[in-house]
Amino acid sequence: MPGGLQTDLYELNMAASYLRRGMTAPATFSLYVRGLPPGRGFLVAAGLDACLGFLEGFSFANDELDYLGSLGFDDRALDDFAGLRFDGDVWAIPEGRILYSEEPVLEVTAPMPIAQIAETALLNLITLHVTLASKAARYTMAAGDKELVDFSFRRTHGPDAAMASARASAIVGFAATSNVEAARRYDLHAAGTMAHAFIEAFPDERQAFEAFAQDHPQRTTFLVDTYDTLGGVEIAIDTIRSMGLDDHLGVRLDSGDLDDLSRSARRMLDDAGLSSARIFASGGLDELEVARLVSSGAPIDAFGIGTQMGVSADAPFVDSVYKLVEYDGRATLKLSADKVSAPGRKQVWRGLDDGHHDVLTLRDEPPIEGAEPLLGPVMRGGRRVGAPSLDDARERFRLDLARLPKKPRRLVDPKPPTIGRSDALRALTERTTDEVLRRSEASRDASARTP
Repeated sequence: MPGGLQTDLYELNMAASYLRRGMTAPATFSLYVRGLPPGRGFLVAAGLDACLGFLEGFSFANDELDYLGSLGFDDRALDDFAGLRFDGDVWAIPEGRILYSEEPVLEVTAPMPIAQIAETALLNLITLHVTLASKAARYTMAAGDKELVDFSFRRTHGPDAAMASARASAIVGFAATSNVEAARRYDLHAAGTMAHAFIEAFPDERQAFEAFAQDHPQRTTFLVDTYDTLGGVEIAIDTIRSMGLDDHLGVRLDSGDLDDLSRSARRMLDDAGLSSARIFASGGLDELEVARLVSSGAPIDAFGIGTQMGVSADAPFVDSVYKLVEYDGRATLKLSADKVSAPGRKQVWRGLDDGHHDVLTLRDEPPIEGAEPLLGPVMRGGRRVGAPSLDDARERFRLDLARLPKKPRRLVDPKPPTIGRSDALRALTERTTDEVLRRSEASRDASARTP
């Protein structure tokens, strides 16, 4: 599907000027997060699949060109736009890898006009997916060996965000999602129980439980807190006994003191000989609440995670930027206050010891002994390189999390590691800065001499 209009107007303004002046030499843009959000010790790479899908399908449909004409773009600009396709290269950190601020999530090299137009959509996709994956990863750390289920669909900022939440949470180890379309599209396990409305629609809880068990015998989890939670557990036990249920059993707690209620529910189930019945908890939990329940030994087997994760409530965005670092073989940078960028195509090297010791280098520098490169080619000439799966991303995250040092993995007051920079990158930054300042001074002098 054409996506030429999925951008900001100023991208098209610039692209039209580039094309008119023949400025179509290769440009490299680096997309990275300028600084970690409060309360984050690391980020998780995600959204690459969506970015590559956007680039593969990029073009302008006739009706889109007609609309641009109505905005004032002339026939020359429309003719130039009509032939644009993404035929460039992309290097990226694979999905599931842990990363830090200033490290490129991806770098795009393509003719200047198309590389420029791609900025808005790529920032949008990376911002959303990285934000959600990084939040979901905190739940994974909090839950330990407890299962997590994505319940975020009804709380996310639109259906596309719900799909991103389901996929991102799967990357970091969530066991299932309630989002049926996400489960189908991404081959995830679909999970769900019932709502309070289902209980309320029947004359009493027992009839509601019996109807549900009859209709869904392979996923019989009873929502027990509609009226009186422990009374609901008792009715669930009676229903299980009277119907002779013996498999796929559980109760779901969605409100109240989950620690105390889960302990009482566990005793009741065990006393009834239902030690295999699981206790599922939900109800707007954040990761700190999950961590407290797990550390206290609350007998909860799985958590449904929705609102707080689906909007990353405490840190709803990352400060992602897309900066030109090279044009037509010339290194470039930005010197704005507090927003200085680093020139040149990059690589990130991570030490293979027990910690994350990352060094940001130029891409063509020699390998660092005892370290692995994080960025690799994922698209050449506008076509994907390889076909990594969600399972691959899960495994990458699992391995990275196992090696993550204590300070960045803390849920409270985390401290990210310091990222080193190579001598070559520092030297290029100094040279490019001097050149930019010299050209700027010459430009000002020329302006001053103009009558």
